[in-house]
Amino acid sequence: MTRIPREPKGMGKRPDKTGRSSRAPAVEPLNIQHGALPSREVILRFIADHPQKASKRELAKAFGLKGDSRVELKHLLRDLEQEGMLQKTRKSLIRPGALPPVTVLDITTRDKDGGLIGRPAEWSDEMGVAPAVSIRQSSSPAGRNGKGKAPVAGMGDRILAKIFAATDRGGPAYTARIIKILDKRRGALLGVFKDAPGGGGRLLPIERRGEEMLIDPDDKGDAKDGDLVEVEVARLRSFGLPRAKVLSIVGSVASEKAISMIAIHAHGIPYIFPPAVVAEADDAKPATMSHREDWRDVPLITIDPADAKDHDDAVYAEHDPSPDNEGGVIVTVAIADVSYYVRPNSPLDREALKRGNSVYFPDRVVPMLPERISNDLCSLREGQDRPALAVRMTFSKEGRKAGHTFHRVMMKSAAKLSYQQAQAAIDGNPDDKAGPLLEPILKPLWHAYEVMKRGRERRQPLELDMPERKIQLKPDGTVDRVVVPPRLDAHKLIEEMMIQANVAAAETLEKKKQPLIYRVHDGPSLSKQEILREFLATLGITLAKGGNMRANNFNGILAKAEDTPHQTMVNEMVLRSQSQAIYSPENIGHFGLNLMKYAHFTSPIRRYADLIVHRALVGSLGFGEGGITPDEEAALDDIAAEISTFERRAMAAERETVDRLIAHHLAGRIGEEFDGRVGGVTKSGLFVALPDYGADGFVPISTLGMDYFIYDEAHQALSGEKTGLGYRLGDSVTVKLVEAIPLAGALRFEMVSEGRKMPTAVRSFHKGGRRDASRARKQAGTRPPRGRR
Repeated sequence: MTRIPREPKGMGKRPDKTGRSSRAPAVEPLNIQHGALPSREVILRFIADHPQKASKRELAKAFGLKGDSRVELKHLLRDLEQEGMLQKTRKSLIRPGALPPVTVLDITTRDKDGGLIGRPAEWSDEMGVAPAVSIRQSSSPAGRNGKGKAPVAGMGDRILAKIFAATDRGGPAYTARIIKILDKRRGALLGVFKDAPGGGGRLLPIERRGEEMLIDPDDKGDAKDGDLVEVEVARLRSFGLPRAKVLSIVGSVASEKAISMIAIHAHGIPYIFPPAVVAEADDAKPATMSHREDWRDVPLITIDPADAKDHDDAVYAEHDPSPDNEGGVIVTVAIADVSYYVRPNSPLDREALKRGNSVYFPDRVVPMLPERISNDLCSLREGQDRPALAVRMTFSKEGRKAGHTFHRVMMKSAAKLSYQQAQAAIDGNPDDKAGPLLEPILKPLWHAYEVMKRGRERRQPLELDMPERKIQLKPDGTVDRVVVPPRLDAHKLIEEMMIQANVAAAETLEKKKQPLIYRVHDGPSLSKQEILREFLATLGITLAKGGNMRANNFNGILAKAEDTPHQTMVNEMVLRSQSQAIYSPENIGHFGLNLMKYAHFTSPIRRYADLIVHRALVGSLGFGEGGITPDEEAALDDIAAEISTFERRAMAAERETVDRLIAHHLAGRIGEEFDGRVGGVTKSGLFVALPDYGADGFVPISTLGMDYFIYDEAHQALSGEKTGLGYRLGDSVTVKLVEAIPLAGALRFEMVSEGRKMPTAVRSFHKGGRRDASRARKQAGTRPPRGRR
């Protein structure tokens, strides 16, 4: 299976957190004067109290603003963004640190009246204590789209919820309406059981902020020392440790797959297919030729990782014979026709939506669809008939797309190659399998890629240089080594062809006026641009002001930093300035790829968004069975929010698993020194990345030395007040490992390298005091970094 195309590295990663409180003091109701531009304070209060109405349009409507007043409102909101007082999301504006309008919550406790209280499932330590949310249990019998029963949640459930600002004083900061229940977790917590004298035991937490619990002998069940177990809190005590009861045994923590199982359970990722889903998959029959073109003679091939078990895309290219397109090429991309087998509202479909996407761990894959579908009926196996949706795209010799057509086909893959096989053949070292394919198939593919590259270079997507590391495991499931796989032209060829197929899907559906789910990526907020601008200024690099930034503006910055000591640091900061790519039925374009129309179409085996796009194409183009339904079209907002959330869930689980594996790997090397790089600077210390291991650890600010260290966000530095010595983002350092907590995936370092002399700008910032620094900035015409006001 080809796990691309992907946005420029980092587009799907979690955004930086601001660390601000999401709860404002209770104040009197707003006194809104209709038709008059409100004050800054009134705007901020209104957004806090009405997050569901926090768009420019809704604000103008609420305050009755028209004409010039609407323009003034736009400027006021832009100023608040630049000052870090507001953040821009896909549809609205929020206060920094506030919960987004749709959030995954874990129901953890009850209030004094017995009402359910939840907290956000994903919340960074840097943001402080996660806000409490009061859960509304709907009295309406109607569920989504007015059909079925409204979901009723209980203790321990994980839910997807619509968030509202609380109106009552003294209670939680938010209330929430349940959209759907994601996981019935029975109040379960995950931890490692350790025997204790007397027949009972203790639960060691797997969360960094978790606490130990006592387990009585009668409550431990069959748990043995070292077992990974699920427990429920039996009772809390006013002093001492809380007590817990074992609910189930996940397995031995020493087992080969325990590390990924921790992440699976901690994030509530469904990993066992219900019997009805397995039965439907097992009963599925091969697709017929109904409504299909016979493309079995087209020599499409798959190019995938060497260890891929399923193949959802195949490619072929040829010269365009048309005299009107001299030098042009025709590129064909065929994608597994999952929509034929996974029909709307079937058990397979409901389970696929519940998962949202496949989740990839170093030791296993948690698939979105059962193997009968993903690895058999829908996998484009070499030499076997398989149903597909195909797009045939024509490009001019300059790399401009001249047109495209979609087809529902029956194909037969001519060959299965790995990236390395295909690249070696092009480089003059073909093996027995790739050799016969070189002239008729591979060389035309590479020629087509050279043509398409001209269009890509003209488009100028964001080109971040962030190497991806891959963990290689030993047979026992422990870490063998961490490698950076080479980025081959074979990878880039498949990526560009998939991107263009995704563009074609969005264009066709828009032309048909068919509702769909786009893959959107908003541009950087003005406040993040300002932080980046101030940081770059410390390196003598200028970033132009203005809200109309393009990806090539950032490429220019990256080019200036190339082959300098600041290259890695600048790439990191540009990445942090970017928004997060999400799914949405409303199109705002894709900033990172510099595309106006973009929808995921090429990986329906592993992404639910692609399955929706396939159904939309089948329905709008009259391709027969498996098209999108009116109920699905009406629910696209909710579906997009859900799968965006599940994507973040998968990324967090994958990241935490890597952290735990590396912590296990290094646990026996306490006291050793490692070469690292400062990968993050916070008020409380430094995050130091170990390039050889793809993980990072923390150096608390209290351990840096006898000096008083001050955090400077603009310069991304910690600087000693007396000595002027400090550390900046990107600095190469040597650290000593002093603690490793494998279950939590945490490493703690001690700094060995002496701090370097900070640039004059950093030192003057501290010597003059914050007031003098603020005055200097004002005279220079720059704003303070976000969080300073």
